[in-house]
Amino acid sequence: MKVMPLQQREITSSRLVLGCMGFGGGWDHNPITKEDIVVAEKAVDAALSSGISMFDHADIYKMGKAETIFGNILKNNPKLRENIVIQSKCGIRFPEGNSPHRFDFSKEHILQSVDGILHRLQIDYLDILLLHRPDPLVEPEEVAEAFDILKTAGKVKEFGVSNMSSAQIKLLRAYSNTPLIVNQLEMSLKRIDWLEQGILVNQKAGTDVNFADGILEYCRLENIQIQAWAPLAYGIYSGRVMEEMSAADKQTKEIVEKMAKEKETTPEAIVLGWLMKHPAMIQPVIGTTNPERIKNCQDSVRQAEIMTREEWYTLYTASRGAKLP
Repeated sequence: MKVMPLQQREITSSRLVLGCMGFGGGWDHNPITKEDIVVAEKAVDAALSSGISMFDHADIYKMGKAETIFGNILKNNPKLRENIVIQSKCGIRFPEGNSPHRFDFSKEHILQSVDGILHRLQIDYLDILLLHRPDPLVEPEEVAEAFDILKTAGKVKEFGVSNMSSAQIKLLRAYSNTPLIVNQLEMSLKRIDWLEQGILVNQKAGTDVNFADGILEYCRLENIQIQAWAPLAYGIYSGRVMEEMSAADKQTKEIVEKMAKEKETTPEAIVLGWLMKHPAMIQPVIGTTNPERIKNCQDSVRQAEIMTREEWYTLYTASRGAKLP
């Protein structure tokens, strides 16, 4: 049976990841409220009961509050840490004083960021650290040195990247003996340019990854786990109410709902199952904090297994809104 690269490496068998960006209330420095804590606790409980044992963070999520809340959950459940995989990201810096929004892959920033992440999560190590989007000023030698220090100190077990092209990954790998085992990209039934081999469709303005460079194929060849962020396409096919929808989105939503009804499952499971059907063994990172929606995702593994090629292409061509080239 084919398994994910992360499972091949004996890191996790969790086909889904719970993204924790929604923990912590607002994107501000306001104190964490009791309601914020309850929201996070219910989301984690729903994930665990749905078979999800991997959690995705970033040092910037809710200005650090997402990790702080998760750290408190771990503190109150001492045995939980040994049964889950925790991944976090660093490299994005928000405006401070006269400094603009920027990326920072300097050795100093990476090391400081990890110390902050571990402190907020109240843990001794991260299972995986990702570099959060590309830094145009990256010095790969500095990244390699930071990774070596973190690995030797036992603070991070494995490393990866997010939103990077094959060339950007190759550059980092050329200067380091530390393998990059994850690349996290925006992929969904809505965001399908990763399937188009150079014909970019449905591309969101400002997205910084051009899938035409063969990133999907490169990750498969190098056994790099592809993780998909926003895999539910912001809910447009699974219940989100929108005033305006394109003809392609309307048709796709109707097909998703019809399949879900016929298969006695949820629209979320169909949308994720479509993504997970791909032979790259994509691992979706679901970002909702709604316990019901989290549980609605648990049947996605089964749906991926039973989805036919005809059903997969029916959804693909509907979302594409045009005949295949």
